[in-house]
Amino acid sequence: MLDLKGYGPALMEGAVVTIELAFLSLALAVALGLIGASAKLSNSRAAKGAATTYTTLIRGVPDLVMMLLFYYGGQVVVNMLSDYLWDAYEIDFFFQFDPFISGVITIGLIFGAYMTETFRGAFLAVESGQIEAARAYGFTRWHTFRRIMIPQMLRHALPGIGNNWQVLLKTTALVSIIGLTDMVRVAEEAAKAERMPFHFFIPVAFVYLTLTAGSELFIKWLNKRANVGVVQES
Repeated sequence: MLDLKGYGPALMEGAVVTIELAFLSLALAVALGLIGASAKLSNSRAAKGAATTYTTLIRGVPDLVMMLLFYYGGQVVVNMLSDYLWDAYEIDFFFQFDPFISGVITIGLIFGAYMTETFRGAFLAVESGQIEAARAYGFTRWHTFRRIMIPQMLRHALPGIGNNWQVLLKTTALVSIIGLTDMVRVAEEAAKAERMPFHFFIPVAFVYLTLTAGSELFIKWLNKRANVGVVQES
């Protein structure tokens, strides 16, 4: 990256933070998506209710509002809990919310809801005959899930995962609002100091464009590999 009036190294460091934030958020979102999809497809009414409440609530609240609510509201709750524990039991308990961790958790929670629906649809797309055949061969539920459901489900889920990843990657720009020094925040501060918004935001836009374009090519390659030997409908 160019020097950009001395802000180049800081922008590069911010880009690394953005990439780390995106991948960690994706890992959390996938984990929550698998748990949520399993809950929605289970026979437990409580699990179905909890998963439905989670996806409805998260998908109904704007991402920015959710991030501000978690970061600032969560800190208020921690402060109240800390005061209560000290007044009632003289227990000294306190911690400060970290912008990076808060960003990972918030974005992971948001896209975990979307991943839940992606995985739920993918699980439903798996032919029931394959599951019945696995049971006939004596597979346990865990082996059926690991050897039959997951490989088949991933083939159907990859397009949705790819779409969610692309949106998640761009959503990382929101963390600048809670004080994380990512490349958007660095560019914002540099643009204000130098009064040259295009000079700093265009490189940031180019970084995001490069990441999303590269991700799209990788996702297409994954889809091709996952569908090897599968007859595609015309």
